[in-house]
Amino acid sequence: MKIVKPFATLFVLLLFFGFGIPKGVHKRVIKEVEKTFEVSDFSLTPVTVTQEINEALPTKISGDNFYKIDLQDSILGYAFVDQAPSKTAKFDYLVVFDGDLKVLNSKVLIYREEYGGEIGSKRWLKQFVGKTGGDRVSDETNIDAISGATISVRSMTKSMDNLLQTIGILQEKEQL
Repeated sequence: MKIVKPFATLFVLLLFFGFGIPKGVHKRVIKEVEKTFEVSDFSLTPVTVTQEINEALPTKISGDNFYKIDLQDSILGYAFVDQAPSKTAKFDYLVVFDGDLKVLNSKVLIYREEYGGEIGSKRWLKQFVGKTGGDRVSDETNIDAISGATISVRSMTKSMDNLLQTIGILQEKEQL
């Protein structure tokens, strides 16, 4: 009985916390997708790739971070949710793509630092709209800096560049 109890506790914790997007983040993802596509009756279907392909990707894809957005029998687009490091914590962000995998919207969902939250401004995030898997982004060349948010700007820009490269590879390999 003593052996069963720790395993039962672990099982309950896994069920309670679950896998995938945390509940608070999930609500924000749903809200942002509704706003982006102006729909409310859609479904998020996890996108998975083989382990072999995933090993070659700059951003790892799992059933917990990349979703196809379906409306009845058609694909509206895709949503990617992840975390990126800031100075001492991580922030959650979302990237919404159209059906052709062009960035429609990006949003910082939860920022956990006192400084650097300016990367969540719509004005700054608009720099990523329209980017595709064939584009590169860099804080040194084509993405504006923000005074007081240097670490977060670099982190978000690097995360976006890795994601765009990943999308490009997945398209080349006909996975999307």
